[in-house]
Amino acid sequence: MGRANQALKRVLEAYKISQNSLAVALGIDRSAVFKWVHEQREPSSDTIVEITKALKQMNSEAAKEFVRLYLGEIVESDDRQE
Repeated sequence: MGRANQALKRVLEAYKISQNSLAVALGIDRSAVFKWVHEQREPSSDTIVEITKALKQMNSEAAKEFVRLYLGEIVESDDRQE
């Protein structure tokens, strides 16, 4: 499974956000979210941005966690250098 898929699955579970509510926030069919969560399809980079925006509207902490899980090492190494 890709890093975005893993991050999304963990965030949806941890913050109790349904696949359907994310799909509604994104204006897409729930089956697309299902495919991301169940490793059947990777979200594109543009979609990852849209997922982050949608999560931010739903729960800003969930959005931060998604970014942290997705970019993890990149973000954390930048923080240590400052």
